[in-house]
Amino acid sequence: MATPLALASPHLEDTRPTQPERDSFWSRIAQQLADAIGQGQYTPGERLPSEHVLAEQFGVNRHTIRRSLAHLGQRGLVRSTQGRGTFVEAFAVDLALGKRTRHRQSLAQAGVRGGLQILQSQTVLALADQAQALKVNTGSPLLCLQVLGEGAGQPLHVSERYFPLPRFAGLADAVARSGSITEAFAQHGVSDYQRQESRISARLPSSDVASLLCQVNSRPVLLVSSVNVDLQGVPIEFALAWFAGDRVTLTVKNDEI
Repeated sequence: MATPLALASPHLEDTRPTQPERDSFWSRIAQQLADAIGQGQYTPGERLPSEHVLAEQFGVNRHTIRRSLAHLGQRGLVRSTQGRGTFVEAFAVDLALGKRTRHRQSLAQAGVRGGLQILQSQTVLALADQAQALKVNTGSPLLCLQVLGEGAGQPLHVSERYFPLPRFAGLADAVARSGSITEAFAQHGVSDYQRQESRISARLPSSDVASLLCQVNSRPVLLVSSVNVDLQGVPIEFALAWFAGDRVTLTVKNDEI
């Protein structure tokens, strides 16, 4: 049974707050419900408590709860069925793609714990598309990591990530120790970096990708092709990531500076 949630102060609307404060009620409730979903307190397919129960639980009116649930529906976390209630969608992790996309940070924002696991590490010679993305010559040596991204105990994405050598020699060991590419970059002198571009498409996975994502290969995945650059604009990573389409929604953030 799901653990009851409540805002810090009961009966928040009794003091007749201003409009901006009212707006914060529904957004705070929506985030707490999203956190509960991400942490498994409400499982995929489970019905959430009724609007009446949630209103009493959070000390607000049903209109505020309705707005919170509508926001979660827009994020793809829940679905509302007339006469039946609101149910957690099968995909319950909302990951953000922005200028500073970080796997661990995106999971934290979605209220989910997880990390990265290196499945394979090898040195390869750059093919034409990899060389173009990283602005190196075709045939240049690259570090290639096959990485599994997990959240809430489930595989969320599998990726192939390419890094120019010799600049990032030893990066694989750093990622294995920290479980974070961001921390591994910092150990190699890259204190910050940005996403230069992300391209998203839907397609059927290969048998290997489907197996790693624990899904059938007839179910589409979201393929994200991306390039990250350091603060001088030099490409440091080219990645192809296959996301489990029924466990993940991708939100593109355009408001970062």
